[in-house]
Amino acid sequence: MKRNIVYETGRKFIQAYARLMLKLDIHKYSDLPRGPILFVANHPSATDPFLLHLLDRMSVLITVNAFRFPIFGSILRRGEQIAVEPGGDALEQATHLLRAGRSIGIFPEGTFSPQAGGFGEPRNGAARLALTTGAHVVPVGIYLPRERSLRISSKLAGRPTVGYWYLCGPYALTVGQPMRFEGNPEDREQVVSVTRAIMERIMDLARESEHRLRGVPSAT
Repeated sequence: MKRNIVYETGRKFIQAYARLMLKLDIHKYSDLPRGPILFVANHPSATDPFLLHLLDRMSVLITVNAFRFPIFGSILRRGEQIAVEPGGDALEQATHLLRAGRSIGIFPEGTFSPQAGGFGEPRNGAARLALTTGAHVVPVGIYLPRERSLRISSKLAGRPTVGYWYLCGPYALTVGQPMRFEGNPEDREQVVSVTRAIMERIMDLARESEHRLRGVPSAT
C-alpha cells in the first residue's frame, strides 16, 4: 500500500488502542504471502474492520453508514477505505486495488454475524474478487465475547442504524493458510462453491479462536 499519512496515523492509533484496551490473542498458521492479499473474515462487531489493519496494510470494505459520520467519514475516505452501498462500485474499486498490488479486507457475511452467536449466510463478493484477480485469499477467524459488545443506535441520512462495538476485553484472531482459486467469476456454480469454501474455512478458524480464548483443548 502506498504511503498515506492519514492511513499510517490511523493504523498507529489502532495499534496503540489495541495494546491498551484489548487482550489480543493472534495466532498465524504461516507468514503472509507476497503480493496483494484478499483478507476474508467473519464479522461479530463493528470494531473488526479496524482491527484487521493489525495484520497488514489494506483497504477494507466498510458499510457506507460509517462514511456518513462527520469527520470520521472523511478520515475513512482519506485513508482509502472502501464504502459499500447498494448499487455501488465497491467490488470494482477492490478489484482495481488488488490488480494494482494492494491488499483488501472483506467480510463475506456482508453484515454483522448474528449477535446470538454463529455466522451469517455468506455473500459472493469475496469469491468473485478471488476468481477475478487470482489474489491470495487469507482467511481470518475472529472470536470475541459478544455479551461485552456495546450496542449503539444512531440515525444517519434519516435512517436508523445499529452498531455492535467491541471496545475492550479479550479478542482472538486466527489467521489461516493462504488459499488460491482459479476459474470464471461469471460461473454461478463455481462462485457458490468458492464462497462456501471460503466461509467454511473462516468458521473453522473462528471456532479455533473461541477455543483458544476459552481455554478449550483443540480436537485431535
